[in-house]
Amino acid sequence: MSTKIIVGITQGDSNGVGYEVIIKALSSQGILDICTPVVYGSSKIFGFYKKNLLENEPLTTNLVVKASDAHHKRVNFINCVPESFLADPGNITAEGAQAALISLEAAVADLKEGNIDVLVTAPFNKSAVSKEGFSFPGHTEYLAKEFGVEDSLMMMTSEDLKVGLVTNHLPMSQVPEAITKEMLSRKISLLSESLKRDFAVDRPKIAVLSLNPHCGDNGLLGNEEQEIIKPVIEEKFAAGELVFGPFPSDGFFAAPYSKGFDGVLAMYHDQGLIPFKLTDRERGVNYTAGLPVVRCSPDHGTAFDIAGKGKAGHLSMLAAIYTACDVFSNRKNYDQLRANPLKVEVPGTVRDFD
Repeated sequence: MSTKIIVGITQGDSNGVGYEVIIKALSSQGILDICTPVVYGSSKIFGFYKKNLLENEPLTTNLVVKASDAHHKRVNFINCVPESFLADPGNITAEGAQAALISLEAAVADLKEGNIDVLVTAPFNKSAVSKEGFSFPGHTEYLAKEFGVEDSLMMMTSEDLKVGLVTNHLPMSQVPEAITKEMLSRKISLLSESLKRDFAVDRPKIAVLSLNPHCGDNGLLGNEEQEIIKPVIEEKFAAGELVFGPFPSDGFFAAPYSKGFDGVLAMYHDQGLIPFKLTDRERGVNYTAGLPVVRCSPDHGTAFDIAGKGKAGHLSMLAAIYTACDVFSNRKNYDQLRANPLKVEVPGTVRDFD
């Protein structure tokens, strides 16, 4: 019986770069030594992209009816999207969005049943899927609901930087009122626990960013730092957690001391993602912390502007697959250590790749 991690991969929007980055990532040398991939989508659409864009990629697939039949030395494919659906690269269509949702639902069902070990999601267009009845701001919120957790944490991760968000896909006008002491405390705890269990950091050191410019300038530019953020940080620190801040967000990532933190907590989406993507543009991974399962995705969107042109870079998708495998192994080792401190394997890593 194989001990390789079974990675479920959703196709994302049929008209974006999902299939291209999946095909390129799964064509990478050594990928089948690390995991057993199971792609959920349309073999017809897969064949379209393979033939028209990537015909020289040495990738063949093994069609299976269910993930439990996956061949551990091949890339496996589950046909769950109707054969009548076609690809229309670069264009937003109902079929492209529907295919993304069908693929996601099928993979989540298998994840719940334990037929796959981890989930990697290719991007969909949020506006397009909302028109097809998807009532969530993104994958993160959908998966939290599906797995029955009240709160989760959107994290951007790479080898050198891990950034969590207090608020995710929220209009800027709603951000200040959403940040409460209770919410901030939960997000710090989620980040801390994830760094320990998912990323093998023994005693994580966390930096918390400010909401307002210059940390509010002692109330001149806002009171959230004094009334909400500082009290929560002080409470966490008094409880023995290595939580520091708030730090002015405009200069934090450029400061030498920022390298001394294991994780950073940003108050809102762009505050965390802009510096992250500037720092780790090609190999960044979107990770959902706080779930009972492991889910990763590349840190880019559908990229309709280059879809169908063979220009999409695949390193973020490859990093997402490897990170999912790393987290799965780290969780197993962490849980074994807590259950029996005398019997535990030394955590490994599969993050080195070309």
